[in-house]
Amino acid sequence: MFRTMQLASLLAAVALLTPQLSAQLNFDVDGKEVQVHGFFSQGFADSNDNNYLTMKTSEGSFALTDMGLNASVQLTDKFRVGAEVYDRNIGSLGNWQPILDWAVADYRFKDWFGVRAGKVKTVLGLYTDSQDAEFLYTWALLPQSTYPLDLRSTYASHVGGDVYGQIPLHRFGSLSYTGYYGSVPYDKYGGFYYTLDDAGLPPTSFNTSMGGFDLHWNTNVPGLAVGFSWANVSSDVKGNYLLYHSPYSAQSDPNRVSVGYADFSHGKLHLAGEYRHTNGFQDFAALGQTSRNNYGDQSWFASVAYRLFSKLELGTYYSSYRTELAGPPAAQHIYDGAVTARVDLTKFWVVKVEGHFMDGYGDIYSAHGFYSDTNPNGLAPRTNLVVVRTSWYF
Repeated sequence: MFRTMQLASLLAAVALLTPQLSAQLNFDVDGKEVQVHGFFSQGFADSNDNNYLTMKTSEGSFALTDMGLNASVQLTDKFRVGAEVYDRNIGSLGNWQPILDWAVADYRFKDWFGVRAGKVKTVLGLYTDSQDAEFLYTWALLPQSTYPLDLRSTYASHVGGDVYGQIPLHRFGSLSYTGYYGSVPYDKYGGFYYTLDDAGLPPTSFNTSMGGFDLHWNTNVPGLAVGFSWANVSSDVKGNYLLYHSPYSAQSDPNRVSVGYADFSHGKLHLAGEYRHTNGFQDFAALGQTSRNNYGDQSWFASVAYRLFSKLELGTYYSSYRTELAGPPAAQHIYDGAVTARVDLTKFWVVKVEGHFMDGYGDIYSAHGFYSDTNPNGLAPRTNLVVVRTSWYF
């Protein structure tokens, strides 16, 4: 009852604030329009036994907040610049530490060829470069098998450059391509650091680069797009092995991610699916010895959403994650069935209510929501979770 009253109080406060959040912030500088957009999202998560995403969800948690503010300006017909500041607090992730999420200079020579440089959003699969734009999709939580909030900072962006474009295929539709290379920013408040710290291996240095490409085919079937992404992530991590009071180093060799995906929209119906495979090996050196470990995994999801009324969309997805690390059955997978109701209260205010029914909790090194630090009494093999998330954007 107390959790329900907390949630009702939050939504009542939101209802009073939303009329003030629709103001447009665009302005002109020397005759150039600076477009300003932003979002704010607040959530509540409640689970039966296991704590999830470093939140105390077994007690009910409001520690599910993120926000962003961006500005961009079209300097010429071909040249555009922009940047976004992002902040979040999801349990122990983010910890209210604002970051420059992206900052890009983009020059499009032709429709079929453009370049952009800076801190650039990474195009990998369906949602990596748009996962913060909650108004674009149905779910309170994207399928965590392929888009874990823990590892957002690992794949969300890179500091480097892209080439991109769209090539018409005439009666076969069009093909969009992106190729990129850059370094991966180090996030002390992300799931990668939290995972190693939770395992008694806090890192002291983190050097990672990533290069890859994405091919996105808008087919000649109305509403159907299919694509393939590939990335090579090269990392060199050094830290302290607390159990033995000794330094360690860990190098990926290799860590390659392959992704196939499809998306179909027709009228009120939206179908999507993605398969991801990571071929990941790591050489771990400590105490004068080196061991080679397989950190590969496979994940996929399939989703269905239907716009029942203008303001109500219902959806469901099934998400599967499997790790190649050895361990008991529940530590080798996370299967998640989710059901969602999305209510568009206004054109800029959305509320989502979502239920998750999870089997398994993944390995301690998988960074997919479950940690021993926030579950000191051990992990149950099954987790039921309710997430209520409300978002505003302009």
